[in-house]
Amino acid sequence: MKTKVIQLSGVAVAVAALAIGGYNFANHSVGSAHAAPASIVASASSSSSPPATLTLPDFQSIAERYGPAVVNISVEGTVKTSARGQSPFEGMSPNDPFYEFFRRFGPQIQIPDGEQITHGMGSGFIVSADGVILTNAHVVADATQVTVKLMDKREFTAKVIGIDRPTDIAVLRIDARDLPTVPLGDPSQTRVGEWVLAIGAPFGFENSVTAGIVSAKSRSLPDEGYVPFIQTDVAINPGNSGGPLLNLKGEVIGINSQIYSRSGGYQGLSFAIPINVAAQVRDQLVTHGKVTRGRLGVSVQDLNQALANSFGLETAHGALVSRVDTDGPAAKAGIEPGDIIIGLNGERVESSAELPPKVAAIAPGESVKVEIWRQGKRRELTATVGELMSAQLAATDGQNTDQGRLGVAVRPLSPEEQKQIETSSGLLVLDSTGPAAHAGIQRGDVILAVNGKPVISVEGLRKDLAALGKHAAILIQREDARIFIPIELG
Repeated sequence: MKTKVIQLSGVAVAVAALAIGGYNFANHSVGSAHAAPASIVASASSSSSPPATLTLPDFQSIAERYGPAVVNISVEGTVKTSARGQSPFEGMSPNDPFYEFFRRFGPQIQIPDGEQITHGMGSGFIVSADGVILTNAHVVADATQVTVKLMDKREFTAKVIGIDRPTDIAVLRIDARDLPTVPLGDPSQTRVGEWVLAIGAPFGFENSVTAGIVSAKSRSLPDEGYVPFIQTDVAINPGNSGGPLLNLKGEVIGINSQIYSRSGGYQGLSFAIPINVAAQVRDQLVTHGKVTRGRLGVSVQDLNQALANSFGLETAHGALVSRVDTDGPAAKAGIEPGDIIIGLNGERVESSAELPPKVAAIAPGESVKVEIWRQGKRRELTATVGELMSAQLAATDGQNTDQGRLGVAVRPLSPEEQKQIETSSGLLVLDSTGPAAHAGIQRGDVILAVNGKPVISVEGLRKDLAALGKHAAILIQREDARIFIPIELG
């Protein structure tokens, strides 16, 4: 059976300190690197053509210049252990004639509740000469002691200024002055295919340098909605977490955080947090001790070409609104389910993954211009961004009515069911065949809207479907999620 697992590139605290145990270094650390060009001459394919010059990056210069700003981080913590019984005869051979007797009837030694020491490792990098360090939150989370080791072998006990789990960023400070630093770059200027470099301590090997290229930008990973990750093919392994990803100018453009792996080791897919995201988190943690994020109050999904056709949009871009929170900023601004958000403050929104980090970066209370696509026209609305703080199922029995073009049997929701899923309309799907079944609509789903128009009644659904052409976008609710499904109507 094939499995695909997104793993943290380093485990912040790995069990290790019993008498029978050692250190389990399961965290990442990546160092810094810099690249200056070096040229080599390749022979021309034709005598009439001039020699071609191939420019390669000088990773050595970057590593020498900025490597000293990369630090190794070791953490110590404790985990509670529960009381358990242990037999003094557990070491007996199973072939011993008294083994079975003592296993069943022998005395037990009760080991009381206690604590076990744990250890872990990771990386970080110095961003100010007075000792401010950036790393991953999962490297230092729940640690009771954090030790920072510089390349010149000096060691310091670090103070955790703050951590932000949603972005996996932590800020540390050590009591030192005139430290080497690494400059921060602009990830928006980074291009796919560009050379990048990392320095860290994979599997505990300090100051290791690896290089590769940017594979993709603005990657959205499961449960990581506020980070548009940079994907690379740089070798990142346990021990690299928290270290910098550098461009050829020697600027940090990201913090290495996660890997895509079946084995727990490098397989060509690694992900870095853009440094502009990390810098915003750092500034808030240093100034306020916490991070606040903007909230629009919508659930969104990506568009494919079938959905784009249903809404009269030529290209499949933008974030399709599948749900609007009651009394949220979006609802107050007039945004509705079925709207497609195609711009925010003048910036084009290409996909649904781009919207959450863009909104989160806006300070609560600020106004934002939201460009939407509704019923074949562009509109601009103004929303006042809220603050982000820390959904439902319908029953499936009752009478049905067949809807031929869609292929569903439905009934109206009861008042209790409407209250449960926070809607004043909608039809419960009792059976699904034909186009609906082919598209994935199933028994128990609730049909809320057709092409953005709320479904009020069974007869209303029939009329709406009859007035449509070949394509339709059906908004359904399934358990806690709302999603548009593109349908080829019968």
